Amino acid sequence: MSSRILLAEDAPDVQLIVADLLRGHGHQVIASGDGREALRIATEQSFDVMILDVMLPGLSGFDLCRAVRQRGFDGGILMLTARAQVDDRVQGLSMGADDYLIKPFDSKELLARVSALLRRLGKAPLTPVLQFQFGEVTVDFERREAMRAGIPLNLAAKELQLLRQLIDYRGQVLSRERLLSRVWHDQPFIGPRTVDVHVAWLRQKLEENPQIPRYIVTVRGEGYCFEP
Repeated sequence: MSSRILLAEDAPDVQLIVADLLRGHGHQVIASGDGREALRIATEQSFDVMILDVMLPGLSGFDLCRAVRQRGFDGGILMLTARAQVDDRVQGLSMGADDYLIKPFDSKELLARVSALLRRLGKAPLTPVLQFQFGEVTVDFERREAMRAGIPLNLAAKELQLLRQLIDYRGQVLSRERLLSRVWHDQPFIGPRTVDVHVAWLRQKLEENPQIPRYIVTVRGEGYCFEP
């Protein structure tokens, strides 16, 4: 289950090990060794999970956790610390953390806790699909082909990537910012309007009535949802 993860860890060896571990399991990882820099990144980009070391320069993991929650971050937060005192764990949880992992930790436990956070918060996709059918539309993501009523559809690469995100997270509301970070992660200056335009193009090609979409539904004030 892939996700975007912000890793705030100032120990270079730990940061490298954890980042490589997560990337090796399909997650996208942005790493920072400074609390203030991590806060800036968290404000500018969209993440599903944040893994925060408690002892960070610039801004502690506790303060960083509180700051991102105050800014509306609703994803999972896992605190990392070498301190095992109960008071420290309670402080982290009271700041808005969801879970706590004490160093040194086993890599399998870290991965399991990240996966559990994603499932608990509804950030994990359903079983990712290589092929999917809805209405008269059949999509083969492996071959990058789509057909409607047996007629090939000419879907651009970004349209296909956007459709895959919507289908992999079917039944869940995805914000424009989240879709931007996943589909246009290589184009940081693209704005939310780009998502709206591509959704409109997809509806024209996939929906029986693009003005009253059956599958790619707008959730006012939140984003888009694929209704299977």
